[in-house]
Amino acid sequence: MQLLVESSTAAVSFWHSPSAWLREKNLSSGFWTFFNAALFYDTGFAVYWFLFNLYLLDFHFNERAIGLINGALTLGLLVGTLPVGALGRKFGPRPVLLFCFAVAPLFGVARALWMWEPAQILLAFLAGLSMCTWTVTFLLAVSRLTTETNRTAAISLIFSVGVGASALGGAICGFLPQWLATAGFHLHPPTVKRLILLTSCAIVTIGIFPVLRLRMPPAEPAPEIPQPKKLTHSLSFRPRGFQFRSIQLNTFLWRFVLCMALWSVILAAFTPFANVFLARDLHIPLAQIGIIFSIAQCVQLAAGLLVPIVMRKLGMLNGIFATQLAAALALATMASSHHQGLAIALYLSFSAAQWMSSPALYSLLMNETPEAERSTAAATTMFANSLVSAGATAAAGILFTQYGYTRVLIGIAASATAVAILCRTLLTQERKQSPQENPGISSTGTADQFPAVQ
Repeated sequence: MQLLVESSTAAVSFWHSPSAWLREKNLSSGFWTFFNAALFYDTGFAVYWFLFNLYLLDFHFNERAIGLINGALTLGLLVGTLPVGALGRKFGPRPVLLFCFAVAPLFGVARALWMWEPAQILLAFLAGLSMCTWTVTFLLAVSRLTTETNRTAAISLIFSVGVGASALGGAICGFLPQWLATAGFHLHPPTVKRLILLTSCAIVTIGIFPVLRLRMPPAEPAPEIPQPKKLTHSLSFRPRGFQFRSIQLNTFLWRFVLCMALWSVILAAFTPFANVFLARDLHIPLAQIGIIFSIAQCVQLAAGLLVPIVMRKLGMLNGIFATQLAAALALATMASSHHQGLAIALYLSFSAAQWMSSPALYSLLMNETPEAERSTAAATTMFANSLVSAGATAAAGILFTQYGYTRVLIGIAASATAVAILCRTLLTQERKQSPQENPGISSTGTADQFPAVQ
């Protein structure tokens, strides 16, 4: 909770006086080199993810196929996480980052050109494998290039710029066909989208030049981590050539992982199909979808700043319960609405509510987990989330194809309500059984876990 308050305060301070805020944080030149690479990566792939599912619609891919393709992508991200983490620790972040910027855009290009469903599923899986290199090495690189006192601010800055790049990219994608037509280039919609997708991959590729100039400080020796006493299970992975720490799960973590995985199923069942729903069910043109996507990004950013206020007012568990119920209500009402403007407003409300629930949940995880176990807790949670999300997206696509959006979205909303009640019950029981609670998170003590809070 304390970390959420500090993050909100930092964001307000930045916008009040950006130059003073940057001088105070004293970020290194190495960080700014990495920041440039992150900017190209976030900008290029933000455009790619916004447009790709709409591009698939132009080639008559239905929701079943889109679900399988997105599920394969998530599965690739999951499968590559542990090996890439081991490679990053063994060889350092820079070689893995070079591989990411060289290979991930190539798979993006292949996905935009080879429009055959089995090939799309395979390429999505391979794209996930290549892109997980960024997800993992992002943390390793930032931890090397920052200190405990400015690490949270550095990650917050990259995250905020990524949200801004997504909003700007969505708006540009929406209006680019009209701009090209005005300039005299009358291209078919699939051709315009393909051009944008290929350009976005080229933007990502430019990020390899900052990475080539990047010089990583040597890694600090890892401290000895004492074994926690409160354990019920211990799983250890030790393949030859790599070393993985034991995954130790206490009672609270088992309950939390279950709750977070179920909530991830809800989000994965609709979020990848949001733009498809706007285009196919609400019949909204691409230009308006771009604007809606951009507004949703801004709404989510604003909602994130409100999380500390809401959680402080309602309490952590009550706040999580309220935001989850609000998301369920917005989704159910949106599915039942036949008015385009109202449906858009409800979609934005859903985006804000679900965005607020996630950082609060991860903050609860950090608060209730001893410091020595936090890294393991975050990794276990993210692994479980990715695993269930891959299946949920594929299953949702099949259901959307067979039953349409209205009935399936109402079913997802009802499931979200049940998950909210279950989370409230399980986590409340665990807190009552806990002999003592961790009072909060220090921005200096848990900076490495901050991405999980986002």
